[in-house]
Amino acid sequence: MNFDFTDDQQAIKRTAKDLLAERFKPEKVRELAEAGSYDDAHWSELSELGWAGIFIDEEHGGQGLGTVELTVLMEELGYSLAPVPFLSNAAAGLALQHAASDELKSKWLPGIASGEARGTVGVVRGDEAPMVPDADSASVIVLISDGGVAAVHEASACDIEPVEAIDSTRRFARVRPNGDGEALDDFWPAWDRTCAAVAAELVGVCQRTMEMTVEYARDRKQFDRPIGAYQAVSHPCADMLRETESARSTTLWAAWAADSEPETLPMAAAMAKAYASDAGWNVTSSALQVHGGIGFTWEHDLHFFFKRAKVDGTLFGSARDHRERVAALSGLGAGAPVPATA
Repeated sequence: MNFDFTDDQQAIKRTAKDLLAERFKPEKVRELAEAGSYDDAHWSELSELGWAGIFIDEEHGGQGLGTVELTVLMEELGYSLAPVPFLSNAAAGLALQHAASDELKSKWLPGIASGEARGTVGVVRGDEAPMVPDADSASVIVLISDGGVAAVHEASACDIEPVEAIDSTRRFARVRPNGDGEALDDFWPAWDRTCAAVAAELVGVCQRTMEMTVEYARDRKQFDRPIGAYQAVSHPCADMLRETESARSTTLWAAWAADSEPETLPMAAAMAKAYASDAGWNVTSSALQVHGGIGFTWEHDLHFFFKRAKVDGTLFGSARDHRERVAALSGLGAGAPVPATA
C-alpha cells in the first residue's frame, strides 16, 4: 500500500514551497507583520494559481480537488508563515460547500474560489464573535453559535471592529451580527475539515521552527563544541521531531478521512487538532529555550512562529476542547460540544 502523496500532490507541494519561499522571505514577513497588513499582490497571485478554490467544486469556479490538497497548501503556508488571508477564506469556502443551500453556494462560492470576494468564519460568544480572522476584509462571514448552529451573514450587515492579537502576521476583528443571517445545515463536516486545515498549518510552523532550531544548535558553540552535542539540547530537538512528525501523521489521517472515509473524520479531525495544538506550543516553546536569550528578542524571527502557533492552537477549538470531543465520540463524554474558543 502506498502512503505517499500522488504525483499531482507532490507537484502542488513543490510549487507551493518554492513560490512561498521566494515571496515570503523572513524580512518580508517581518515587514508585513510590523505594518499589520497584507500585500494584495501576493493574494492575487495565489488566487490566480487556483489556490483559493483548490477544494471547491468546479461548477462554482474551483479546482475540484480535496482536503488532502488543501492541507498540503496549509502546511507550506504555515512553514513560510505567509501573511495572507488564506485560512479564513478556506474556512468560509468549506462551510458553504458542505452546509449551504444551492442558492447560497451559487452566490458566494465563485467569489471565494477566485479570491475576489473573500469569506471567513467565527464562533459567537454571547452576542458577538470576539476573534474572527480577516473579518475586516471579508465579503461574507459564517458565524457559529452554541450547539453548532451556523448562519451566513453579509459582512456589510455586521458591526466589525479590528482587534489586536499576539499574532501580528494575521488580522483579526470582533464581529457583531445585525440579524439572524441565512441558516446553514449540519456544520460539523465543514468544521472538521477546517480543523484539519489549521492542524496542517501548525505542522508547517513546527517543521520550520524545528529546522531553525537544529541549525542554530549546530552552529552555536560553547566550550568549542556545538551546543547540539549536549543532551540538554539534543533531547529537546529529538522531541521536536517526534511531535512534528506525529502531528503530521494525525493531520494527514484527518485529511485522508475527509476525502475517503468521512465516517471517521470527526474523530480524526478532533485528534489532529488536539495533537497539533499541543505540538505547536511544545515545539515553539522548546525552540525558544534552545535559542536562549537571542530567541526572546524582537530582532529574531522565532517569536513570529511562536505567536502563530499560540493563536492557531486556540483557533477553532483548543487542544482541551478537541480532547473533550474525542472523549465524547468515544462514548466517554457527555456530548460533542462546539469548541469554546475560535
